[in-house]
Amino acid sequence: MRMTYREAIRAGLREALTSDPRVFLMGEDVGHYGGAYAMSLGFLDEFGPERIRDTPLSELSYVGAGIGAAIGGLRPIVEVMTINFSLLAIDQIVNMAALYRHMSGGQFSVPVIIRMATGAGRQLAAQHSHNLENWFAHVPGLKVIVPATVADARGMLPAALAEPDPVLIFEHAMLYNNDEDVDDWQCDLTHAAIRRPGTDASIITYGGSLPKALAAAEALAAAGIDAEVVDLRVLRPLDRQAIADSVRRTHRVVVVDEGWKSGSLAGEVIAGLAEECLYDLDAAPRRVCTMEVPIPYAKHLEDAALPSIEAIVEAVRQVCHA
Repeated sequence: MRMTYREAIRAGLREALTSDPRVFLMGEDVGHYGGAYAMSLGFLDEFGPERIRDTPLSELSYVGAGIGAAIGGLRPIVEVMTINFSLLAIDQIVNMAALYRHMSGGQFSVPVIIRMATGAGRQLAAQHSHNLENWFAHVPGLKVIVPATVADARGMLPAALAEPDPVLIFEHAMLYNNDEDVDDWQCDLTHAAIRRPGTDASIITYGGSLPKALAAAEALAAAGIDAEVVDLRVLRPLDRQAIADSVRRTHRVVVVDEGWKSGSLAGEVIAGLAEECLYDLDAAPRRVCTMEVPIPYAKHLEDAALPSIEAIVEAVRQVCHA
């Protein structure tokens, strides 16, 4: 079946609401408006206001309400419109949801799902173009997932609903209109995925950078360089074994991360490789990240700030010719 990334998420939400009466959706504009990205269009009429709850413009309050509902036995899916708004609820996510099982000695779990759009590329300027997934991936007690394909957009939500602890789902907004044939969407929340096998270099990436990495790999293939593309899919816990296995096959690595380079997830991946398989590398690892500036509004400047296919190609060429 061919569907878009947006349709895949909507299908997952509908299935969750239909199959489990404990599940409800809450967030800004999810009801009458149908969601900021049309994820819940028609859901209010289909499931009613008890299951599809429009909230005030107060992330701190409604994320906290979702956490409380999860502790009370429900299965809330909380939609935060964009990742920058999650900063208004970071105390609830990091100081409450992530820590409750530990601080209660295992007496309580918080099975809440928090979904949000992330990423740049839409000319929304500095305050609405964040990539802060790594901030949350730093925190024990949270599971952080980043579906980059239509199949994962469809399959990761039901897998997340089976988790006993908080799951954060980051959906890159530039992926919503992507479409592909989806036959098998079953997946777990543990393993990275090899999206393109290769022998000469590993391109490690996730989320909205995956299409760029795949396009770069095709361009490199035309030049005689066979690049493997690894989609991390889950940022916490990282599938360090899959990362190491890929680098041991190719002996060269480029990590592509739309976050800023300083303190980036790309840096964490490379640090792990240095610890686990330093002597398998035939060249120094390289990172392709967003430039260390607030994301510009002007389209040509925004494009220049973000990782590009050309930058990935050049980085792989450099590690292969080192």
